[in-house]
Amino acid sequence: MDLGGSSDPYVKVYTLPDKSKTCETKVLRSTLSPVFNEHFTFQLSKSSLVTSTVVMQVFDFNRFSKHEIIGELRLQLATVDWNHVIEEWQDLCEPAKYEDENLGEICFSLRYVPTAKKLTVVILEAKNLKSMDVGGSSDPYVKMQLTLDKRKWKKKKTSVKKKTLNPYYNESFTFSVSFEQIKKVNLVISVWDHDVVTRNDAMGKIFLGCDASGNQLRHWADMLSNPRRPVAQWHTLLTAEQVNAELTLKSKIIPFTSNLF
Repeated sequence: MDLGGSSDPYVKVYTLPDKSKTCETKVLRSTLSPVFNEHFTFQLSKSSLVTSTVVMQVFDFNRFSKHEIIGELRLQLATVDWNHVIEEWQDLCEPAKYEDENLGEICFSLRYVPTAKKLTVVILEAKNLKSMDVGGSSDPYVKMQLTLDKRKWKKKKTSVKKKTLNPYYNESFTFSVSFEQIKKVNLVISVWDHDVVTRNDAMGKIFLGCDASGNQLRHWADMLSNPRRPVAQWHTLLTAEQVNAELTLKSKIIPFTSNLF
C-alpha cells in the first residue's frame, strides 16, 4: 500500500450486529507478512451466536491521512464448531461497501389529502438507536426533508429527546404539496444526535417517495392509495452513505416561489 512496496498493517476486530466493542492490534511497521499473536475477548450470549458475525479488517496505517483498508474477513458464528479451537488460513475479501450494523428503527405515519394539498408526517417513536455519547446514550431528534426534482425543498424537525435510545415523539408536521408534486417528491427522514458543544452527528437515515424501493416504496404507495387515512409503519434505519448513493441530489435549493403551491 505504501510507495516503497510495503505496508504498516494492523487489524480491527468487532462483532455485528451489535458493534458495541471494537478492538485493534498494534501496528507492525514495513511488512507484508505481519505476525500479531494478539487475543481479544467479546461477551456474547449463547442465543446471539446464531445471528452474530465477527469482522476482521486489515488496515494500512498512515499518520497523515486516512487509514486505507487492505481487506477483510467476515466469519458467521453460527457456522463455528465451538468444540474445537479454530486456527486456519482464509483469504481476505474486498471490504463491504456498506457496514451491516444495527442503527435502529423508526416508526412514523403518512397521510396525504389531495383536495387540501396537504402531506402530514407524524413521527411516532424510534427504538434501538445507536449510542453516540460517552455515557452510552444519545440525545436524538428527527429531521424531515422534502426533495423535488432532485433538489432540497422543505424541511422540519422534531424536538430533542434527552439521554435515550428509544425516544417517543408523537409529533405531527404538515407540508403543502400539490397532487402533481406528490408524484415527484421524496421524503428524507434522518435521526440525529444533538450536541451542545460539537457538531450534531447523523445516526441513521431513510427516504420514501417516487425513487424509493422495498418497504419505503410500499409505505409511500399505501399512503397514495389510501387518501386522507394515516398509514403508520416501522422502518429500519440505514447509513447516510447508503441513502445518499440512491438519492443523488442536485446542489441548488428550490426557491420558495408562488408557482410551487
